[in-house]
Amino acid sequence: MKKTLAMLACLASAGLAHAAQDPEAVFNRSCQMCHNGQLPMAPKKGDQDAWKARLAKGNDVLVKHVTEGLNAMPPRGLCMDCTAEDYTAVIDYMSNDPASRPR
Repeated sequence: MKKTLAMLACLASAGLAHAAQDPEAVFNRSCQMCHNGQLPMAPKKGDQDAWKARLAKGNDVLVKHVTEGLNAMPPRGLCMDCTAEDYTAVIDYMSNDPASRPR
């Protein structure tokens, strides 16, 4: 009975996965070197026009690009301890207009 309850608890929480790390902290530590405008082909944080076509590809593709690397971006985007959920949160953080964020 205890094993069944434990398994049900795990299954119920599996759908609640979220980033373990703060997206802003990950960005500042691993992404900002390129995504603050220093690398012209990297979409700048908050530049919704630059992110629009990338976001249209879907989250799975974007996370795959970060994980495997793409063009000048190194594999894992220099965040070796990030999960797929962390990457999703950082992509959301970078692709949104900072002026629209609650403070």
